[in-house]
This record gives sequence, C-alpha cells and structure tokens, in this order.
Amino acid sequence: MLPLFVAETDFPLAPAITASLARAVALGDTGYTPPEPGIREAFTDFAQRRFGWTVDPARIRTTCDVMMGVVELLRRVIEPGDRVITNPPVYPPFDMCIEEAGGVVDRVPLLDNGSGWELDLAGIEASLAAGARAVLLCNPHNPTGTVHSRAHLAALAELAERYGASVVSDEIHAPSAQRSAGFVPFLTASDAAARVGFAVTSASKAFNLAGLKCALMVTAGDGPTAIVDGLPPEVEWRTGLFGAMAAVAAFAPESDAWLDSLLTTLDENRRLLGELLDVHLPGARYRMPDAGFLAWVDLRALGWGADPAERILREARVAFNSGPSFGPDGEGYVRINFGCSPEVLREAIERTGALLAK
Repeated sequence: MLPLFVAETDFPLAPAITASLARAVALGDTGYTPPEPGIREAFTDFAQRRFGWTVDPARIRTTCDVMMGVVELLRRVIEPGDRVITNPPVYPPFDMCIEEAGGVVDRVPLLDNGSGWELDLAGIEASLAAGARAVLLCNPHNPTGTVHSRAHLAALAELAERYGASVVSDEIHAPSAQRSAGFVPFLTASDAAARVGFAVTSASKAFNLAGLKCALMVTAGDGPTAIVDGLPPEVEWRTGLFGAMAAVAAFAPESDAWLDSLLTTLDENRRLLGELLDVHLPGARYRMPDAGFLAWVDLRALGWGADPAERILREARVAFNSGPSFGPDGEGYVRINFGCSPEVLREAIERTGALLAK
C-alpha cells in the first residue's frame, strides 16, 4: 500500500537540524526545555528574511503544537457555546479543537471563483452578525493550498473588529508557501488584523518535525498580546526540548538552502501531479496549490461516490485522504500528499488510473 495521506514528507531532514539533535543526544541533553531556547530570535529573523514580516520577539510564546495553541487561545476569546467560524473544506482537527475549547463549529465554506478558492466574506459577515465570536483561519489553507490575498485578509480583519470577534490564524504551512505566491501573514494584513489577530505557526510541516513538539503563538496588538501573556505558564512548558532545538536550527539562515530546495522539489511535483492526472485520470479536476505538499483533487466526474478514497484504497492499494473528512464540501474529493519522490507519485496515480479500466 502506498500511503499518500500522512501530512509529512519523505525527504531527509535539513542538515542543521540533524546536527543539532545529534549533538544534543551525544551530550545527553534530553531534559527540560529552558525558558529561553532561542526560538523567539530565530523565528523573528526567519519571518523578516522569508516574509518581510517584522515580529517583536517579546510578542512570541511557544507551546507543544499548533492545535494545542489554537485550543488555548480559543478558550480565552470565546465563552462556552459560542460559535467559531471555519472555512471548509478544512483540516479535520479544526472541528475537534473548537469543541475542546467549548465552542460550536460554524461552517462558512470557501467560494470557488472559477480559478481558485477564496474566503466568503459575505457569509462570514452574516455569521459574525448572528453572533459568532471567532474565526479559525487556515492561512495558507489546508487542503486547497490557497494563499489568501492581503485584500481578503484585511477585509476579514475589518469584519472581525466591527463585530467584536477574534481571528486565530493557523499558519503552519507558511514556510512551505511558494515564494511566487506572495504569502501574507494575517497579522500584517492591516492595523485591524494586528488588533484582533493571533497567529499560530511552527517549523513542523515544512521541516518535517511534527513529532518533536514546538509551536509559536505570535501577536502584534496589545490586546491579543495581553491574552497570550495571561496564559498559564504550563502552556509554554509543554514545548518539547528537541522541538525547540530543531525549530531554532530550521529557522536559522543555514537551513534556507534546504528550504529553497524543498520548494523547488514541491513545485516540480505539483506540476507532475497535474500531468499524471491528465493522462491517467481524465476527468479529475485539480488546481495546483500555492503552498504546502498537499493537493485537493475533485474526482466527482469519475462517479466513484462520496468517498473515492475508500475504493482507491481497497482496489488500488493507494491511501489518499478521505474528502468527506474535511467537511460535507469534500464529498467526491481526495487529498493527495505529493511530498514524495516522483517515482512514488507516478506509481500512485498510475495504480489509481487503472481503476478506470474496471
């Protein structure tokens, strides 16, 4: 079985990360995470270098992972029973995290504008006017790979401020956004975004560090910063030592060449996937993602039912993500991880295409 569903890549670690972790193990440095492991400064430099984003290191705190950060922030900006807006199809744990924080999921699906996906600002405003208290944004978006425009992010921030709501932006896929896509951190979209927003990010997706446990909660406005500063100390102590060490190495300038190489490889693979689908799965609808290593592919024209991944796994022995797991808007879709070798990607699509002969 070919597993193209797990949200991690098949590539070796950046050499600076391997060296940092190997040195720690050789020293026996496997204890508690220090209060200042250097992540704030490393990320501040990385954000400026890669995104032109000036971050105040005093406005950064770490925690275990992005979803834990999301839950802790939502707990502070909503009351039990408040509605939190999501934009499906979206990363399935969003629903679970909102519920864990005591909220109720309020789905406002992305709009298909004919050439891509975008936020449904009118739908979001209607939900905010009806009482929704927060927006859980995915930027860049998973599973579509959409990099939201500055104009849409600024408009979202204005709506949130107008209705007294907060925006928690999951930006875990930001480091793997293609440079040509022009990724915009939510907090930089406008002055209003700084006043209403929280960003939660990590090196874990781009640099393949999910198991090491380190995420950053970033703010730009005094109100959100006060909320983050008021979190219990234990939220920050959940940061893993190896996660902190690996993040410092990932965000360091010496890892830029590795990251650039990753982006080049992902660019080649996202284009290869389109070519393979055209040849082996005619009728599949695919838009190249602007970020990450995940592709959102519409197989409805093939007539394989609401969850094509079930048949593909059973008959082709290829595991894609189930589209419906991303919400009702995912029926007929699969999510494909193309963060692998071209040979593996080719075999997966060829196996899947062979089902058409049946």
